[in-house]
Amino acid sequence: MITYRGQKFAGYNKPKSTPGASKKSAVLAKEGGKVALVRFGDPKMRIKKHLPKHQKGFNARHGCDTPGTKLSAKYWSCAAWK
Repeated sequence: MITYRGQKFAGYNKPKSTPGASKKSAVLAKEGGKVALVRFGDPKMRIKKHLPKHQKGFNARHGCDTPGTKLSAKYWSCAAWK
C-alpha cells in the first residue's frame, strides 16, 4: 500500500475509483523516475465498452492509437476503454 498526498493506492499504475470526487478515477502513475497523481473520467458518465460501436467511437474521438505517456489522463482513459 502506497500513501501519496494523503490518498492510499494499491501500487503504481493501478487505477482506483474515487467516489464523491470531481473525477471518476485516479492513478498513481510512474514512468521512469517520475511519479504523478493522474485523475481522469467524468463521474456522471458510465463506460459502455461492451458495445463495439461505442468503443470504436471513443477510440476515434480521443486518438487512442497514440495514447502518449503514462503520466497523462488520455493514456489512462484509453486504457479503461480496452
